Amino acid sequence: MSHFRRPRAPALTDAGVVHEDAERCVRAVRSKDARFDGWFFTAVLTTRIYCRPSCPVAPPKVENMRFYPSAAAAQQAGFRACKRCRPDASPGSPLWNHRADSVAKAMRLIADGVVDREGVPGLAVRLGYSVRQVERLLLAELGAGPLALARAQRAQTARLLIETTALPMAEVAPAAGFASVRAFNETVREVFALSPTDLRTRRRPPAPDTPGVLSLRLPFRAPLRPDNLFGHLAATGVPGVEEWRDGAYRRTLRLPRGHGVVSLTPQEDHVACKLALSDLRDLSIAIARCRRMLDLDADPVAVDEQLRSDPLLAPVVDAGPGRRVPGTVDAAEFAVRAVLGQQVSTAAARTHAGRLVRAAGDPIADGGLTHLFPTSEALAALDPAVLAVPQARRTAFRALVEALAGGTLDLGVGADWAKARADLLALPGFGPWTVEVIAMRALGDPDAFTPTDLGIRVAARALGLPDTPAALVRRARAWRPWRAYAVQYLWATGDHAVNRLPA
Repeated sequence: MSHFRRPRAPALTDAGVVHEDAERCVRAVRSKDARFDGWFFTAVLTTRIYCRPSCPVAPPKVENMRFYPSAAAAQQAGFRACKRCRPDASPGSPLWNHRADSVAKAMRLIADGVVDREGVPGLAVRLGYSVRQVERLLLAELGAGPLALARAQRAQTARLLIETTALPMAEVAPAAGFASVRAFNETVREVFALSPTDLRTRRRPPAPDTPGVLSLRLPFRAPLRPDNLFGHLAATGVPGVEEWRDGAYRRTLRLPRGHGVVSLTPQEDHVACKLALSDLRDLSIAIARCRRMLDLDADPVAVDEQLRSDPLLAPVVDAGPGRRVPGTVDAAEFAVRAVLGQQVSTAAARTHAGRLVRAAGDPIADGGLTHLFPTSEALAALDPAVLAVPQARRTAFRALVEALAGGTLDLGVGADWAKARADLLALPGFGPWTVEVIAMRALGDPDAFTPTDLGIRVAARALGLPDTPAALVRRARAWRPWRAYAVQYLWATGDHAVNRLPA
């Protein structure tokens, strides 16, 4: 009976190997363990379908199971998506947001629509490799090349549009990224074993909603602690760009083909997402950016298990497990805001950012949301005198926006984290605190750490941890590679608005 024991949860060290451990995968499937959703996919030889590990149907015989590292690999092998568990809608693998190697960069870029906009050659240029090298890397680890991975993403976007809108199929096809209606029809039939019309017929009756607004569910791995995540976003929100309204965090989005407004509401087992887009082709990109901002592809079980190994940190983790690292939908925007927030209160930082938005942001109208955050080019052309900050901070602001606008500083989803840190440190007015905050929330580095932060030092002292930066760094070695999450737990011990959901 030993093979029925609950399998060990996946961890960062499992990169690229979970699907290769057949015994472990079988245990996960038999126990319907949702912790493994997105880490691997189970294909069934007799039915030619593929499922999540947590699929509610009776598990197949072991000899009929095959395991794949990605939905695209299962599709490429000729398997169709299960209609019950919808494996294509699983939470994404946490590896792609938390690793810094070329495969992880490629996956983040594909999710951000680079292959659809620039093709595989454009992806290869961004990674600094040849097309052949990129294809070889992705095939080796994911069992599918960049075109197949992008196709799987288009298929998921197509299903969302089919099931959540009344758009004609001729409009769904280009909105999902397909070059033709024929390719759209063929892909939907191959992936879901249903025609687009049949998919729409099978959907649940949609809830009454605002015309032009897409209502989606963003899944995550439980547990998720929403107070610090949404509390942080709401408390630091830029007036006109972000707001908290009716229990939802709302903000404007600058996207490759247009703009959008998103509303995100935490629920028990998902985040309710409402999106209004000026161009539906930006749907998958908007979803990917919102997921990154909310850190929804994280593996909280692995993170919390590691942090609990420190006996002084364990009680804080146990008091509120599942904390995420609040991210951003626009790394350049966050970097600018980090500079404005140097050595000032949260309220002052919001005031400075709001002044920038009114001076250089693109106006829109949606309730309390009035602008898109300014582009780096617009900020570089702005007179720094509009900033009521000390001269040193104006110098840092000017250096940052000119580097971003000129392309000498890359903070995008495919950025090299080590190079970005070095480039930021080379700018005037940038010290370790600013660089690490940007690495944590804009680049998504799960091991970013801010030992000089006053809130961290106060929390460390209260818990009996070392409160001097050097000693705290030594102690924090045991928290790696999740020190950014440790920061969230330490911040959570303070009485600050970032730790509370607004009323």
